[in-house]
Amino acid sequence: MNFGGVIEEVMTREEFPLEKAREILKDETIAVLGYGVQGPGQSCNLRDNGFNVIVGQRQGKTFEKAIADGWVPGETLFSIEEAAKKGTIVMCLLSDAAVMSVWPVIQKCLEPGNALYFSHGFAITWNDRTGCVPQKDIDVIMVAPKGSGTSLRTMFLEGRGLNASYAVYQDATGKALDRTLALGIGIGSGYLFETTFQREATSDLTGERGSLMGAIQGLLLAQYEVLRENGHSPSEAFNETVEELTQSLMPLFAAKGMDWMYANCSTTAQRGALDWYPRFHDAIKPVMQKLYDSVKTGVEAQISIDANSKPDYRDGLEKELAMLRESEMWRTAEVVRQLRPENN
Repeated sequence: MNFGGVIEEVMTREEFPLEKAREILKDETIAVLGYGVQGPGQSCNLRDNGFNVIVGQRQGKTFEKAIADGWVPGETLFSIEEAAKKGTIVMCLLSDAAVMSVWPVIQKCLEPGNALYFSHGFAITWNDRTGCVPQKDIDVIMVAPKGSGTSLRTMFLEGRGLNASYAVYQDATGKALDRTLALGIGIGSGYLFETTFQREATSDLTGERGSLMGAIQGLLLAQYEVLRENGHSPSEAFNETVEELTQSLMPLFAAKGMDWMYANCSTTAQRGALDWYPRFHDAIKPVMQKLYDSVKTGVEAQISIDANSKPDYRDGLEKELAMLRESEMWRTAEVVRQLRPENN
């Protein structure tokens, strides 16, 4: 497929139908470890698509959530160790921090010919730091949905698919690629594009810290603050910064591209955007390059590992998230959402 002049191979559901995926995995027991972010969406989609799936999760609130979603203790819901022992494909969907702590348990459960599956390249890419070094007699594969597990499930129920990347790190059986693509189709991917564990981990950490989360919060906050400091009301500042972006403009360029969105705005907006985007690009690109270098060299991975290793990390995280939640911009967001027509 031609992506802006670059030819790239992709796999669609037309080329790799669900029936083919079922045939490839008909004798496999798929053990999904972790029922947090990606676990619910991937396991439920696989189950609904007719695959043999079990879930491994520690006791607690998340275990109870799995029960509420229809997983049955002792039949399709087990401890992490029990599920890993039963699975021929072990889908490791635990958080990066949890993977490191549980890895010795998982590793001893893996038998020759099994497949170890990830949805993030972190643990393998930086295994000199995580300690996750798989044995040579198993397949090590990845399907990484380009969105949250919640989106994966919601889009599946709507009859749509969330795009995903895939990679084979280790092919011990000669069937690693077929297993990977079958799982990608089974979890409900829109289309699948090839990557490596290293490229996925590097692009993912860059994206999260950049345009997907970190940079977007920084950009929105900077504009909101400038408007407020110059006498604009919270409602006006928020609408011009966030509400118009998310509710009006993003759907336009998501549907048909930035040029189409520009073409459907006023001539004043067009002229200003065309004049100013190069200035933002020139200001931001050095920061983005610094971010990428920090990710590629493992600095960001180590920061994450160190932070998640602190016993009080969750308490500190809650305080940081509370600061975001209680900031004027996002408190204004609560009021604006309530005033949307669909809520009245």
